[in-house]
Amino acid sequence: MKKQIAILGGGPSAFLLAAFLDAKKFKITIYEKNKTVGRKFLVAGKGGFNLTHSEPTEQLIKRYTSNDFLDKALLHFTNTDFRNWLDQIGIPTYVGSSKRVYPKEGIKPIEVLSAILKHLKEKGVIIKYEHTFSDWDNHNNPIINNISLQTDYTIFSLGGGSWKVTGSDGSWLDTFSKKGIKTKPFQASNCGYKIDWSPNFIEKNEGIPLKNIAISCSAIIQKGEAVITRFGLEGNAIYPLIWKVRESFSKGDTPKISIDFKPLNPREQLLDKIKNKAQRTKTFALSLNLNSTQIALIKSFSDKKYFLEPSVFITNVKQLQIPIHSLRPMEEAISTVGGIDINEVNANFSLKKNPSIFVIGEMLDWDAPTGGFLLQGCFSMAHAIEIK
Repeated sequence: MKKQIAILGGGPSAFLLAAFLDAKKFKITIYEKNKTVGRKFLVAGKGGFNLTHSEPTEQLIKRYTSNDFLDKALLHFTNTDFRNWLDQIGIPTYVGSSKRVYPKEGIKPIEVLSAILKHLKEKGVIIKYEHTFSDWDNHNNPIINNISLQTDYTIFSLGGGSWKVTGSDGSWLDTFSKKGIKTKPFQASNCGYKIDWSPNFIEKNEGIPLKNIAISCSAIIQKGEAVITRFGLEGNAIYPLIWKVRESFSKGDTPKISIDFKPLNPREQLLDKIKNKAQRTKTFALSLNLNSTQIALIKSFSDKKYFLEPSVFITNVKQLQIPIHSLRPMEEAISTVGGIDINEVNANFSLKKNPSIFVIGEMLDWDAPTGGFLLQGCFSMAHAIEIK
C-alpha cells in the first residue's frame, strides 16, 4: 500500500516537491487554502518571470544567509538542474543580459504554472482547494478544515509573511510556536528603505532612477540601480544589502548606506578632473558628468560649508553617506525572513522533534536577494527531501 504524503500549501516549493516524489511509492496530495494554487508564483511573474539565476553554483550559494544552511541543497539541485527539468516539461528558458533566467520569450507565467500542474496531474498528484491547516491532533496529524488528516508524512510549505493578498500571511507561526518549535518573528526583506528626504528634494526628484551606481553597507557592495521614491529608495542595488541594514537596526544603531556615483572611476582620477576648476556646482557637474538629481542628492547629505571643496566633493561622489530611517513594512516586501529557526530542522528539512514532518520554503529563517535566488532556494529545498 502506498504511503500517504500531505503537502500543505500550493506554492513553488510544494510543486517541485510533488514533482520529485516517487508517485509509485506514495499517494501525494497538495492541500491549498485558496481556490487556486500558485498565486504568489504568478504575482512574481508580473514584472518579468525571473525563475532562477545563472550564476555558477559556487557564487550562487554565497547569496544566501543563514551561514551554510542551504549549501548542500543548492549543490545537489542547481540552477542548471532546474532549467533542465523545466525543459523536460516543455518550458525552455534563456539567460537575460542580467544573467537572470526567464521562460523563452512569448511564454507567459500562467503557461509555466499550467505546464507544472499538467505534469503533476500526469503523475497522479491530487490537489485539494479551500483546505486550511489550523493545528495538529494528539498524533501529530495536521488538522485541516477541522478534520484530522491521517498521513504518514506531512510537508509544510505555507510561505512567509509577505504579499498577504496571495494568502501567504504567516498566520501559521503561532501554531508552530505553541507546538514547542522555536520560531522568529517575520521581518521584511527585499523591500524599500525609508529615507527622510527634504520636501524640496523629493518634489523635484521622485521617481527618478539612479543608474550605474554602487551602494555599500558594512563593507558589502552591490552594483546596480535604485529608484528615488517618496518614502526612500527601491531597487536591485539595495535589496542584497538589507540583511546588513537589519543587523544594524537590531543592535540599536542607525544604519547608513554609501552611494558611489562613479564606481568605475578611481577617486584620484575624478579629483584630477576638478581640482583646478572654478569651484562652482555647474562646473563640477559638467566635469564629472553628474546629472541634476545626483547633484541634488549630494547636496542633501553634505555639509554646505565644505560642499565645493574638491576633496570633499569627490568623497561625496564616491561615498555619499545616507542614513536609513527604517525598512518598509512587510505588506510591501517581496519576501520575509524569520519563521522557523533553522536549528529546529535536520539536513533533509524534517523537524528534529518529529522527523515525519518537514518544513520547506519561506517558512524557514533564511534570506536571499531578488533575481531568481529566492525561487531557486525553494526548488533546491524541495529536491533535498528524501522520504523512503
